[in-house]
Amino acid sequence: MRASVPERVEQGGSDALRDPLRAKGRPLVVDVDEVMLPGSAFAADIASALSHSVHAFIAAIAAAFRSEARSARAVDASGFDSSRAQFDHDAVTFLLQALGEGRSVYLCSETYPEPFVSAVARHLGVFTAWAAAPDGQSPAARDEELPPALGQGFDYVGSATVALPGFASHVARPARSEPATPARAGMGSWLKLFRVHQYAKNGLVLVPLLTAHKFALGSAATSLFAVIAFSLCASGAYILNDILDVKADRAHPAKRNRPIASGAIAASQAVGAMAMALVSAFAIALSISLAFGDVLLGYLVLTTSYSLWLKRIATVDVVVLATLYTVRVIGGAVAISVPMSEWLLAFSLFIFMSLALVKRYIELASQPDGAVLAARGYQIEDKAMIAVLAAASGFNAVVIFTLYISSDTVRALYSHPRLLWVGCPILMYWISRVMLFAQRGLIDDDPVIFALRDRVSWFALGAIGLIMLAAI
Repeated sequence: MRASVPERVEQGGSDALRDPLRAKGRPLVVDVDEVMLPGSAFAADIASALSHSVHAFIAAIAAAFRSEARSARAVDASGFDSSRAQFDHDAVTFLLQALGEGRSVYLCSETYPEPFVSAVARHLGVFTAWAAAPDGQSPAARDEELPPALGQGFDYVGSATVALPGFASHVARPARSEPATPARAGMGSWLKLFRVHQYAKNGLVLVPLLTAHKFALGSAATSLFAVIAFSLCASGAYILNDILDVKADRAHPAKRNRPIASGAIAASQAVGAMAMALVSAFAIALSISLAFGDVLLGYLVLTTSYSLWLKRIATVDVVVLATLYTVRVIGGAVAISVPMSEWLLAFSLFIFMSLALVKRYIELASQPDGAVLAARGYQIEDKAMIAVLAAASGFNAVVIFTLYISSDTVRALYSHPRLLWVGCPILMYWISRVMLFAQRGLIDDDPVIFALRDRVSWFALGAIGLIMLAAI
């Protein structure tokens, strides 16, 4: 194997020597691996940069488990993130000393693509010039192809197995620094990664148990296992979303504190946790029934499609969110083998569509005038229409509830169905209150999370529950 020397050289930045031919001492050629710490393969950035391709995402997962920096050969210019790069401090110090002695310093590679080598060189700012093999192919490295600055001889810092021309020589540098051992992620980081605080949403799986009046111990136990399966599956989907959105999360004032974006948990660890959560979820689901496993698989496919693509399409995103909530209710019915009520299905779609629209309204309200909601396709001018649609969806859910009270289904399930009318004004009050609080900026992000923390919401939910029990 011949030396990896520049076939196409780009001039360095303002901090580099401008005239290598007049530099004192022999030029120094450094392989890019010599300035990077082992393990700094930017796995999370690879996953984010290649998230538009399913095949590439699979390759990114494999790259996350590689421990050497050469796994970065699969990335392009967008895969380099200087804020996450790990450089060998001793190597950079060595290069600065060489520059101080009047030597020109070159960065080269036959492994990494040129955009990556260029990004590393520009970030460090200590190189006279840099070069890489075109399209990742090894340059011919014939003597006559060397630039004049290197044709008279140079020193090489890199792999000892590289065969150099007769006028070049290997040189040693101080021992490679050991990468800093990252602090072990605490329980709080893992709980945050799994988004355990979101598990309360999966309580929707229990709704068919209550509306069908299936209070037997066996049915209750099955429903609880279904909740656990949905929770683990949702965690796997959340982790996947965090891996794919790591760059956008680092630029977000709040999301940059998420475990992967902040570096508290490595991408390779996150991939392992995702796999564990999904395997456990489907093991539990299949132990309940094959049909329930199918529902959970549909949920995973839909939520993954949302993370990869659908969340970027205006209005489609909120429809998908409403559907994901409704699938939880459907899963609860399938788990205990009760028919899915069409009334409950319609009510769920409208009420969750309302909450999804409120979520988008809150996000739009937090943006400056003229801004576009990143990766969502909404503009600030859409805020008024979003509010109208949210209110319309919420009160359509109330209308469906009133029609349900008057149906034959209610007469078969309840001894005193007229008591259910008392729940209508409570539901109307709660929807109006959420809309008003969103308008006033009193809801930070997700209205569902707000409802879970809000005492008035709990009181309203408890009151409606008591009314339904009294009507039986």
